[in-house]
Amino acid sequence: MSLADKVLAVNNDLPIRTDGPVHSGKVRSVYWLTADDSRRLITERGYDVAADAPLAIMVISDRISAFDCIWHGEGGMNGVPGKGAALNAISNHWFKLFREQGLADSHILEIPHPFVWIVQKAKPVMIEAICRQYITGSMWRAYSKGEREFCGIQLPDDLQKDQKLPELLITPSTKGILQGLPGVPEADDVNITRADIENNYQAFNFTGIEDIDRYETLLKEGFDVISDELAKLDQIFVDTKFEFGYVTDKAGNQKLIYMDEVGTPDSSRIWDGPSYRDGQVVENSKESFRQLLLNHFPDPDILLNKDRMGEREALARDNALPESVLMDVSATYVSIAEKITGEKLNLSENPKAEIIEILDKQYGLIE
Repeated sequence: MSLADKVLAVNNDLPIRTDGPVHSGKVRSVYWLTADDSRRLITERGYDVAADAPLAIMVISDRISAFDCIWHGEGGMNGVPGKGAALNAISNHWFKLFREQGLADSHILEIPHPFVWIVQKAKPVMIEAICRQYITGSMWRAYSKGEREFCGIQLPDDLQKDQKLPELLITPSTKGILQGLPGVPEADDVNITRADIENNYQAFNFTGIEDIDRYETLLKEGFDVISDELAKLDQIFVDTKFEFGYVTDKAGNQKLIYMDEVGTPDSSRIWDGPSYRDGQVVENSKESFRQLLLNHFPDPDILLNKDRMGEREALARDNALPESVLMDVSATYVSIAEKITGEKLNLSENPKAEIIEILDKQYGLIE
């Protein structure tokens, strides 16, 4: 079996019985189950959710996205071996720790396979909740050009690239396009202030204004849990993105939960501690792939300039990256997953066949 065959690049074509079209994101695909199957699983598996809660099967892939494009490699490699399993293993590890330490639950109800989550439908908070402990990336690029205010927070004048910030910063942005909010551009992923959120808390899907404090607490506590654990491995948690939503439990209580993924190399920057102390940044996250792309192409502005999206999409479509590049990314993801979980990551020979068999025999969800 070739390397390309072991990559799960297409994850929206599984014969799972659904109630509607499969929602396919950059990395994950979501199969919404029929109302009958959702009710049956809630009863059979004893999930702590409302009896009529919609459930879904979420299948991760090995696709790699950067700068809002999906990238591929030579020899038909349409993803990175081990990436999907690594992302799920890391998220599962942190979600479990959050639950054990009394922070909050997640949308995940069960993990039938390393590539698969059974999840409950949540009402998403329309915020990309970003936490920063160091100044780097897009924030540094803006700061170096003279910007000092970020999401309503004023930064001092004397910061250096990759320096630790005076305090943990929350720099939220919009999730999706929100319309009719004073002072908030109608575009995806635009920076917002805490005042923007307070003044329009219902538009951001918060049930009450007090839940803004709750989301910030969960963000900081989650960040600290991951940061402390990574510090034990001599790794630095630089910045990350969390997402939140509301669900209702079996007793009818509404609660704010963590959603999407947490503390992964896709959603976070993680630096090697010893290298940083030696004055060098070594990335254990997707940022190393982003930097490689910026250095790989002669005109990096295409990747950074949102006005050149058409050119950027053509770049991703028409350029197969060397296999060695994708294997380097694979090594980064697999090694950081094994470090964090303390367990070897077992890579499937044929993940799609395994998923179908498990969902058929154990859950009765295959058509």
